[in-house]
Amino acid sequence: MTPEQLAAQWEEEKPPAAGPLANMASSLVVLGVGIGAVVLSISMGLGTPSSPQPGLWPFVISCVMAALGLFQLILGRHNRDAEKFTRMSLAPLTGLVTLAAMVALMPLIGFEIPALVLCIIWMRFLGGETWRSTLLVSAIVVAAFYGIFVLALGTSIPHLF
Repeated sequence: MTPEQLAAQWEEEKPPAAGPLANMASSLVVLGVGIGAVVLSISMGLGTPSSPQPGLWPFVISCVMAALGLFQLILGRHNRDAEKFTRMSLAPLTGLVTLAAMVALMPLIGFEIPALVLCIIWMRFLGGETWRSTLLVSAIVVAAFYGIFVLALGTSIPHLF
Protein backbone atom coordinates (compact mmCIF):
# COMPACT_ATOMS: atom_id res chain seq x y z
CA MET A 1 0.00 0.00 0.00
CA THR A 2 1.11 3.52 -0.66
CA PRO A 3 1.32 6.00 2.22
CA GLU A 4 -1.71 7.82 0.83
CA GLN A 5 -3.77 4.63 0.71
CA LEU A 6 -2.71 3.73 4.24
CA ALA A 7 -3.65 7.20 5.50
CA ALA A 8 -7.04 6.93 3.80
CA GLN A 9 -7.62 3.50 5.38
CA TRP A 10 -6.73 4.85 8.83
CA GLU A 11 -9.09 7.77 8.29
CA GLU A 12 -11.95 5.39 7.47
CA GLU A 13 -11.28 3.10 10.46
CA LYS A 14 -10.75 5.70 13.18
CA PRO A 15 -13.45 6.22 15.82
CA PRO A 16 -15.81 9.16 15.44
CA ALA A 17 -14.61 12.52 16.72
CA ALA A 18 -15.59 13.66 20.19
CA GLY A 19 -17.68 16.77 20.51
CA PRO A 20 -17.02 19.87 22.59
CA LEU A 21 -18.91 18.40 25.56
CA ALA A 22 -16.64 15.33 25.70
CA ASN A 23 -13.56 17.54 25.38
CA MET A 24 -14.80 19.71 28.24
CA ALA A 25 -15.65 16.69 30.42
CA SER A 26 -12.25 15.06 29.95
CA SER A 27 -10.52 18.39 30.65
CA LEU A 28 -12.52 18.78 33.87
CA VAL A 29 -11.56 15.27 34.98
CA VAL A 30 -7.85 16.01 34.42
CA LEU A 31 -8.20 19.34 36.21
CA GLY A 32 -10.05 17.74 39.15
CA VAL A 33 -7.52 14.94 39.54
CA GLY A 34 -4.68 17.47 39.35
CA ILE A 35 -6.23 19.70 42.03
CA GLY A 36 -6.95 16.68 44.25
CA ALA A 37 -3.35 15.53 43.89
CA VAL A 38 -2.11 19.05 44.75
CA VAL A 39 -4.10 18.95 47.99
CA LEU A 40 -2.82 15.46 48.86
CA SER A 41 0.78 16.34 48.10
CA ILE A 42 0.59 19.45 50.28
CA SER A 43 -0.70 17.31 53.13
CA MET A 44 2.41 15.11 52.73
CA GLY A 45 4.66 18.14 53.19
CA LEU A 46 6.63 19.95 50.51
CA GLY A 47 9.86 21.05 52.17
CA THR A 48 12.29 23.01 50.04
CA PRO A 49 14.23 22.12 46.90
CA SER A 50 17.38 21.65 48.99
CA SER A 51 15.52 19.63 51.63
CA PRO A 52 12.51 18.06 49.91
CA GLN A 53 9.78 16.22 51.72
CA PRO A 54 7.69 13.38 50.20
CA GLY A 55 5.08 15.69 48.67
CA LEU A 56 7.38 17.96 46.67
CA TRP A 57 7.63 16.06 43.38
CA PRO A 58 4.01 14.90 43.42
CA PHE A 59 3.12 18.58 43.99
CA VAL A 60 5.14 19.69 40.96
CA ILE A 61 3.62 17.02 38.73
CA SER A 62 0.12 17.76 40.06
CA CYS A 63 0.53 21.47 39.29
CA VAL A 64 1.59 20.64 35.74
CA MET A 65 -1.38 18.28 35.39
CA ALA A 66 -3.84 20.90 36.68
CA ALA A 67 -2.34 23.55 34.39
CA LEU A 68 -2.63 21.25 31.36
CA GLY A 69 -6.23 20.43 32.28
CA LEU A 70 -7.05 24.13 32.55
CA PHE A 71 -5.23 24.87 29.29
CA GLN A 72 -7.17 22.10 27.53
CA LEU A 73 -10.44 23.33 29.04
CA ILE A 74 -9.92 26.89 27.79
CA LEU A 75 -8.13 26.43 24.47
CA GLY A 76 -8.73 22.82 23.49
CA ARG A 77 -12.51 22.65 23.38
CA HIS A 78 -12.50 23.10 19.60
CA ASN A 79 -10.04 20.25 19.10
CA ARG A 80 -11.24 18.03 16.30
CA ASP A 81 -8.59 15.32 16.82
CA ALA A 82 -10.07 13.95 20.04
CA GLU A 83 -11.83 10.61 19.68
CA LYS A 84 -15.25 9.78 21.01
CA PHE A 85 -15.27 7.45 24.01
CA THR A 86 -15.70 3.85 22.92
CA ARG A 87 -15.38 0.44 24.55
CA MET A 88 -11.60 0.69 24.16
CA SER A 89 -11.67 3.83 26.33
CA LEU A 90 -12.15 1.54 29.33
CA ALA A 91 -8.70 -0.03 28.89
CA PRO A 92 -6.80 2.75 30.75
CA LEU A 93 -9.39 2.65 33.53
CA THR A 94 -8.98 -1.12 33.79
CA GLY A 95 -5.23 -0.66 33.99
CA LEU A 96 -5.57 1.93 36.74
CA VAL A 97 -8.00 -0.17 38.80
CA THR A 98 -5.86 -3.30 38.57
CA LEU A 99 -2.74 -1.32 39.49
CA ALA A 100 -4.53 0.16 42.53
CA ALA A 101 -5.65 -3.35 43.53
CA MET A 102 -2.06 -4.57 43.31
CA VAL A 103 -0.85 -1.72 45.53
CA ALA A 104 -3.62 -2.46 48.05
CA LEU A 105 -2.86 -6.20 48.13
CA MET A 106 0.94 -5.99 48.32
CA PRO A 107 1.15 -5.28 52.09
CA LEU A 108 -1.27 -8.14 52.76
CA ILE A 109 0.05 -10.96 50.57
CA GLY A 110 3.32 -9.69 49.12
CA PHE A 111 4.04 -8.56 45.61
CA GLU A 112 4.42 -11.89 43.81
CA ILE A 113 0.77 -12.93 43.40
CA PRO A 114 -0.66 -9.43 42.74
CA ALA A 115 2.15 -8.71 40.25
CA LEU A 116 1.54 -12.01 38.44
CA VAL A 117 -2.21 -11.36 38.22
CA LEU A 118 -1.58 -7.77 37.06
CA CYS A 119 0.77 -8.95 34.30
CA ILE A 120 -1.72 -11.58 33.17
CA ILE A 121 -4.62 -9.11 33.03
CA TRP A 122 -2.59 -6.48 31.23
CA MET A 123 -1.04 -8.83 28.69
CA ARG A 124 -3.99 -11.10 27.95
CA PHE A 125 -7.02 -8.84 28.29
CA LEU A 126 -5.59 -5.40 27.57
CA GLY A 127 -2.80 -6.43 25.20
CA GLY A 128 -4.50 -9.33 23.44
CA GLU A 129 -1.49 -11.65 23.78
CA THR A 130 -1.83 -15.43 23.57
CA TRP A 131 -2.20 -17.42 26.78
CA ARG A 132 1.17 -19.04 26.20
CA SER A 133 3.13 -15.80 25.88
CA THR A 134 1.07 -14.18 28.65
CA LEU A 135 1.86 -16.86 31.20
CA LEU A 136 5.50 -17.19 30.18
CA VAL A 137 6.29 -13.48 30.16
CA SER A 138 4.30 -12.81 33.34
CA ALA A 139 6.24 -15.48 35.23
CA ILE A 140 9.56 -14.15 33.91
CA VAL A 141 8.66 -10.56 34.85
CA VAL A 142 7.72 -11.50 38.41
CA ALA A 143 10.85 -13.64 38.79
CA ALA A 144 13.01 -10.80 37.45
CA PHE A 145 11.46 -8.29 39.86
CA TYR A 146 11.98 -10.76 42.72
CA GLY A 147 15.58 -11.26 41.73
CA ILE A 148 16.28 -7.56 41.38
CA PHE A 149 14.40 -6.08 44.33
CA VAL A 150 14.47 -8.90 46.91
CA LEU A 151 17.65 -10.85 46.21
CA ALA A 152 20.01 -8.32 44.61
CA LEU A 153 18.97 -5.05 46.25
CA GLY A 154 17.51 -6.40 49.48
CA THR A 155 14.66 -3.88 49.53
CA SER A 156 11.88 -4.02 52.08
CA ILE A 157 9.21 -4.70 49.46
CA PRO A 158 6.58 -7.07 50.92
CA HIS A 159 7.09 -10.60 49.58
CA LEU A 160 5.95 -14.13 50.34
CA PHE A 161 9.15 -16.07 49.80
